[in-house]
Amino acid sequence: MPAIDASKLPWISLGKSPVSRRAMIQSIITTNPTLALADTIICNTFQEIESVALAHLPIPAVAIGPLEEPKSAAAGHFWPQDETCLRWLDAQAPGSVVYVAFGSFTVFDAEQLQELADGLELTGRPFLWGVRPNFADGVGEGWLDGFRRRVFGKGLVVSWAPQQRVLSHPSVACFVTHSGWNSTMEAVRHGVPLLCWPYFADQFLNQSYICDLWGVGLKVCADGRDIVTKEEIRDKVERLLGDEGIKARTLSLRSAACASVADGGSSHQDLIKLVNLLREN
Repeated sequence: MPAIDASKLPWISLGKSPVSRRAMIQSIITTNPTLALADTIICNTFQEIESVALAHLPIPAVAIGPLEEPKSAAAGHFWPQDETCLRWLDAQAPGSVVYVAFGSFTVFDAEQLQELADGLELTGRPFLWGVRPNFADGVGEGWLDGFRRRVFGKGLVVSWAPQQRVLSHPSVACFVTHSGWNSTMEAVRHGVPLLCWPYFADQFLNQSYICDLWGVGLKVCADGRDIVTKEEIRDKVERLLGDEGIKARTLSLRSAACASVADGGSSHQDLIKLVNLLREN
């Protein structure tokens, strides 16, 4: 497992206040004893990237990831998916688009939102940005409409994108992400390098795996005001896309992920093990 700053442990970084952090720790203390009641733990990961961590779990685990939803299946989402972005991606050059999405809970203030918007423009690359309705504090729909007009023809802003289909699209070059685990596994499965911008909870640990252990991404760094500047965003996107080592490791990890879920792969075998366990009980 990678090293991690103690201040970024999941139960410490979950909340922005001491009250919320205490509530998280209490929840862990209350919940953890229930593990003793389980026969197994089901994990959205695969042995090739987390064998050591899986081996140290207190009870046996089955690793059946990376999970991928069938394109034809109905799935639950917090917001309606805007599939028009897929047609927009079709019109972009292969390996050219910066995809940006921060999950369901990340919240930016107005200053950070502006820096992100300016940074995406500074890259000079086409970008697809998912901005859900409650993404930023104190920013109205008028600002977003104005930004859409300004970047028309260069970037596309949607409220919620069909992420797995976006990440599998050949025009996507990289993923600016909050480093949530589902997003991480989806990017690994599709071989997309990551620019990590964690917000809370396990996302900082996930970033350590992505950047320090697997070597398939880079971290953004905030300035003295705790703001990630537009120049930092531009520079890190360029570094990420120009790093041949990251590109090679990303493709290698994609191959391992695909092999794990193929017939006879480690995740396929663990899925069979899980089915047999359910039948026995």
